[in-house]
Amino acid sequence: MSEEEGVRVNDKRRIDPDTFEVRQQDAGEPVTEVGVEAEIIEGEAGGLEEKVSELTEDLQRVHAEYANYRKRIDRDREVNHQIAIGVVFAELLPILDDVERAREHDELTGAFKTFGEKLEATLNKLGLEKFGAAQDPFDPNLHEALSSIEAEGVAEPTVIAVFQQGYRQGDRILRPARVSVAGT
Repeated sequence: MSEEEGVRVNDKRRIDPDTFEVRQQDAGEPVTEVGVEAEIIEGEAGGLEEKVSELTEDLQRVHAEYANYRKRIDRDREVNHQIAIGVVFAELLPILDDVERAREHDELTGAFKTFGEKLEATLNKLGLEKFGAAQDPFDPNLHEALSSIEAEGVAEPTVIAVFQQGYRQGDRILRPARVSVAGT
């Protein structure tokens, strides 16, 4: 090699940048060798590393944003699914009330009894819960008091009669229980 150690640069441009004339090149013969250009290329390599680092950070940020987007979409999809089920439950509550009234009057027999039990079992399996019973402590978040009486010996307001069952889906109250309350 020559006395100058460095990068060899071959200028393969067909048009000379200084004179703007077409060059006549011999095959394999380098047109220029410049040591200064090697320093520029090394400086550009540092800039390239910075650019690669910057683009990598951008890619990681976009990837994190996309992962968050997918989680939000999955969460929204689940919420919408639960809301849709709640709407169906709310539409079926009058039918469940009719089944309960028929049970109370001993009219729930035969095929109607089987149908009512299967309907209730299916809705329970899907997450519908019945609540509200006599002797439960009164909770205004769960119960709707239609009447109240004063009673001796009652420490806290207590449900004494249930006029209509309450229903919930998970933590969401679809209909409060309509009750009569005894209190002091």
